[in-house]
Amino acid sequence: MQNWKIKASLFLNYFVFAILLNSVGILIQKSINTYHVDELKASSLEAFKDLSIAFVSFLIGSFLPRIGYKKGMLIALALVFAGCLGMYWGNSFTSVRILFACVGISFAVIKVSVYSLIGLITKNDKEHKSLLSAIESFFMIGIAAGFVAFPLFYSDTDPNAWLSIYLVLAGLVAVSFLFLFFADFTLPYEIPGVNIKDDFVEMILLLKRPLVLVFAIAAFMYVMTEQGIMSWLPTFNQKILHLPEKTSVFMAVILMLSIALGRYVSSLLVKHVSWFYILTACLLGAALMVLLVLPQTQQLAPKEINSMSDVPVIAYVFPLIGFFLAPIYPMVNSYVLSATEKSFHSPMASLLVFFSAIGGTLGSRLVGYLFKNIGGEKAFYFSLIPMAVLIICLFIFKKLENRSVNTGGNQ
Repeated sequence: MQNWKIKASLFLNYFVFAILLNSVGILIQKSINTYHVDELKASSLEAFKDLSIAFVSFLIGSFLPRIGYKKGMLIALALVFAGCLGMYWGNSFTSVRILFACVGISFAVIKVSVYSLIGLITKNDKEHKSLLSAIESFFMIGIAAGFVAFPLFYSDTDPNAWLSIYLVLAGLVAVSFLFLFFADFTLPYEIPGVNIKDDFVEMILLLKRPLVLVFAIAAFMYVMTEQGIMSWLPTFNQKILHLPEKTSVFMAVILMLSIALGRYVSSLLVKHVSWFYILTACLLGAALMVLLVLPQTQQLAPKEINSMSDVPVIAYVFPLIGFFLAPIYPMVNSYVLSATEKSFHSPMASLLVFFSAIGGTLGSRLVGYLFKNIGGEKAFYFSLIPMAVLIICLFIFKKLENRSVNTGGNQ
């Protein structure tokens, strides 16, 4: 059976891109310290990554089935392979910008392909949710691995030693390329439509479906919550919990691992329990984490941190909110894709990636604004608002699902 090669490639692709995509914070720091650019210029890296993902994903959905998912992903992997080598040999701020543009463009193609392919290589709705949750959990493991791996290449004697990690990443991309190249992609729904214009119009028409509009709200709210906490947790650890800079970054790995664990557990649980009950319980659990844990940060006295045993307990506990947030994104995406005809999975996946990228960009900036203007102790309380909206979205999804079952139609 050839599907294992496809699945192995999808997992490996996500692992590599998790490291590259979420290294933007590290590269911003390196750009300031090594390439001596100012903070405003360094912050442009976020736009090179996120805007590339958003706009390419929006455009590629109607075109990707024409060239084939396999060919599209091979081209994407070749592009990011070149970007990694360009970063290693270029060693400049321009090289960093080019790298993140390549990563953004490539990830848009990879993610739309992955979301489309999962619907083609799984047999039913539960298997779809399980595989998507498992792949997304592996993505979080990749993020955690990146936070650990980059410092391993740092050297006090060689300021350029850290660039060697891009040779390792290029090697992983090459392995993924080979897995994909030799995989059998005799799959349906890669037949070209009438023309690209008509395909694109059909994708836009998907926005008229109530299901898609509710998803747009849910995706924005979830990514705003997750990215807001993920992006600002190190600063929260340093400013509010008074941890040293390196320790504050290291402790953030707990969030990534808890999200990975949550997605893995949910990928097993969804085979036996309704996604609706799982996600409702998770949102209530996340809200309780905010309400019970954050008050403990009030007027927390600074103390000397000499070992991990000196780190306040709250620094270990609050990142566990990731376990409860973890299943929401992959399960909602899986539900929306499963409720859409397979012939529309590529344009639908394109819209999913677009809304997620925009939500991540705007959400992170909003949390940053709140963090600056009302303080870190209070900023995370605002996550309760999107959580409440997400619960409302879940009930709307459930209502649409019941209506679809009763009528036998598409949503």
